[in-house]
Amino acid sequence: MTSMAPRMSPARTSPDLSFLLDHTSHVLRTQMAAALAEIGLTARMHCVLVHALEEERTQVQLAEIGDMDKTTMVVTVDALEKAGLAVRRPSSTDRRARIIAVTEEGARVAARSQEIADGVHEAALGTLPAEQREAFLGAMNTLVAGHLATPSESPQPVRRARERTK
Repeated sequence: MTSMAPRMSPARTSPDLSFLLDHTSHVLRTQMAAALAEIGLTARMHCVLVHALEEERTQVQLAEIGDMDKTTMVVTVDALEKAGLAVRRPSSTDRRARIIAVTEEGARVAARSQEIADGVHEAALGTLPAEQREAFLGAMNTLVAGHLATPSESPQPVRRARERTK
């Protein structure tokens, strides 16, 4: 019988950036979801409303901006239509394309949801001293525009973190 002695785990030589980003992103998403739920929106609904107000955009364009698959986008727009916040209509420039148009009520709700989203972000960033906040945002923008701008191709697709259910 051979004895299995406990093995030392490898020494970490760098901070666990994956954990730090995943954890903070998850917590921020849950805070955003709770805050937007108070006005009956999801983060996806907020995203569609705000970006559809910027300019005439198709469902496909909005799905790409919001990093949503086709099914999720359809469900999101269906919910916005049911709530009277948006409608699908023909594009003014391409009669074959359908765009998502935000209703007057949808524009009012989008303005409120943007205030809420900004508040959630300010609450998180407000925990940092001013000089750390500026450095953090600069560093994050550098990563997003540079080394972490584009996902790598992988033979094994990497799944996004799932929201935990209660």
